[in-house]
Amino acid sequence: MAVLPTIASFAQNQKPIHYPETKKGETIDQYFEAKVADPYRWLEDDRSAETAAWVKAENKVTYGYLDQIPFREALKNRMEKLWNYEKIGAPSKEGNFTYYSKNDGLQNQSVMYRKDASGKEEVFLDPNTFSKDGTTSLGGIDFSKDGSKVAYAISEGGSDWRKVIIMDAISKKVIEDTLIDVKFSGLSWRGSEGFYYSSYEKPKGSELSAKTDEHKLYFHKLGTAQKEDRVIFGADQKRRYIGGYVTEDDRYLVISAANSTYGNELYIKDLTKQDSPISTIVDNFNSDNSVIDNEGTKLFIETDLNAPNKRIVTADATNPSPSNWVDFIPETENVLSPSTGGGFIFANYMKDAVSVVKQYDYSGKMLREIQLPGLGSAGGFSGKKKEETLYYSFTNYTTPGTIYSFEAKKGKSAVYQKPKVDFKSEDFESKQVFYTSKDGTKIPMMITYKKGVKLNGKNPTILYGYGGFNVSLTPSFSIANAVWLENGGVYAVPNLRGGGEYGKKWHDAGTKMQKQNVFDDFIAAGEYLIAQKYTSSEFLAIRGGSNGGLLVGATMTQRPELMKVALPAVGVMDMLRYHTFTAGAGWSYDYGTAQDSKEMFEYIKGYSPVHNVKAGTHYPATMVTTGDHDDRVVPAHSFKFTAELQEKQTGNSPVLIRIDVKAGHGAGKSLAATIQENVDIQAFTLYNMGFKELPKLK
Repeated sequence: MAVLPTIASFAQNQKPIHYPETKKGETIDQYFEAKVADPYRWLEDDRSAETAAWVKAENKVTYGYLDQIPFREALKNRMEKLWNYEKIGAPSKEGNFTYYSKNDGLQNQSVMYRKDASGKEEVFLDPNTFSKDGTTSLGGIDFSKDGSKVAYAISEGGSDWRKVIIMDAISKKVIEDTLIDVKFSGLSWRGSEGFYYSSYEKPKGSELSAKTDEHKLYFHKLGTAQKEDRVIFGADQKRRYIGGYVTEDDRYLVISAANSTYGNELYIKDLTKQDSPISTIVDNFNSDNSVIDNEGTKLFIETDLNAPNKRIVTADATNPSPSNWVDFIPETENVLSPSTGGGFIFANYMKDAVSVVKQYDYSGKMLREIQLPGLGSAGGFSGKKKEETLYYSFTNYTTPGTIYSFEAKKGKSAVYQKPKVDFKSEDFESKQVFYTSKDGTKIPMMITYKKGVKLNGKNPTILYGYGGFNVSLTPSFSIANAVWLENGGVYAVPNLRGGGEYGKKWHDAGTKMQKQNVFDDFIAAGEYLIAQKYTSSEFLAIRGGSNGGLLVGATMTQRPELMKVALPAVGVMDMLRYHTFTAGAGWSYDYGTAQDSKEMFEYIKGYSPVHNVKAGTHYPATMVTTGDHDDRVVPAHSFKFTAELQEKQTGNSPVLIRIDVKAGHGAGKSLAATIQENVDIQAFTLYNMGFKELPKLK
């Protein structure tokens, strides 16, 4: 591929960057009366030699640039040292064994161990042996009710497509042929005779980018071939997302069916009766619903129907329609996320994005509010009904995730596993502020920094956001962020509209024709940090992934002067075509599509990052990151956005794309790859803020 000196960059007196030439095609699409050029359509073909050559050429430029950053290796050494600590997951009992995950420190994938009744420990599954380069990961696991059988999914190269391996859990021997082509699926056993899983027909064309939108729920009976697996749901009713799970008592199969990322139908099938029908609980997509437990025929249902912040209701399985629902835990002003275990129900509430947990019995009596170690995020409180000890995790931006044991009947917590991280949490603090967005809405933001920070506008700052799909950004510890903080960095996370921090109304306020609210909230966060002198435009970086990558792309094209560095990861950048790839059509609840109406087309095109890069503009130093196996948000989004930026950038700030090979949307990425990516992002950021060394690095 020809390499031409299209744009030069002279940060830190470096040599000019010669970007690869990206040829332009003649593709033009018609939307209503408008014609829209798509010159880089050819980059959507992930199987072409031309695209592969472009990826290779871009990576050569990117790594050539990163290699010359003087403190990159020191940054890597510190990050590896900080990451090198033992990590142990919460245990769970299956049959006569107790299972848990453990990572000695820098293992690419955590290993699954087990102990028998005598306390003898052995390795059960080691994902590090799945592939030589650590790019094959464990993607889900489920045991039969008696613990004698196990099915686990593996992901290769970060793909959402999975293979499912079935073993005798006692002997650890594979007992069946591997199931293939499984996608967006849980695994749920019915006794020990077989399990339910979901998948699509393998698409024609590229399995990494072709559209997949007809999901089906299957039952795999042990001793039979996959081609004989029965379709349980989805043969007659086309749905994009279908999932099935069996209640703990093996009495019911619960089926959820949806066409978008919000709103689902809910069904139930009585497994105690042969050839029982599938009964409808909810017959529309206007609410989110799930069965969290049952006592005999009494169902406990989590729902946001007529309750934007969610509630738990009960219904009898013989007549479970919403007209017969009875409030069990009513809606409150805070968003509910429940769990069950030990014979209790735990109501985990979000209050301004931090956790408050209350424990209930099955009569609906509130027993206690659980005393958490501080302000932060608590998760867990789940397990089988007969378990006397449950586990939960607690973390915030300065506290590494600690696992606590919880005696369910007594309500007593104790530290189970506290990680030994070489980070002085007591030297840092988080502060929650509320700032005003463009339309007057108050937005919460957590700002974390070293105690005694000087508000002089010169602190390197990462502003991280998401703002979509009802996802809540709650406080959590990150080794990469810890290194950033050690080096004098500020880390700020606003809870933008579009997220789930304040329930459905907050989510809806950042969707479709209100999507601009999300970008306005993010821009206002940056302006607040600058006004309060935490930082300035010269020291501000914006970062986000997936829908957060869209956030960064839209923000940097609308307000390029606001930040020095932009870090969009695996972003949805071509908003006119996102729904034509893989399962993208399911995101229409949040985005709408360009085909919905002329008004919607014009609105979406007005913020779509690929379509709003303008020639003659000084864009911030940008490093786009993606994976060549990302089949959630296909890398073509990032490819096309990068091509537009490299062609139209004015000034000296670099525009690079870092493309991980044999990597997907993020889940299952090897630790080595995760560390290197974070090192490169921070090195690029600090280097473009003018830093030549890291004086505060240990």
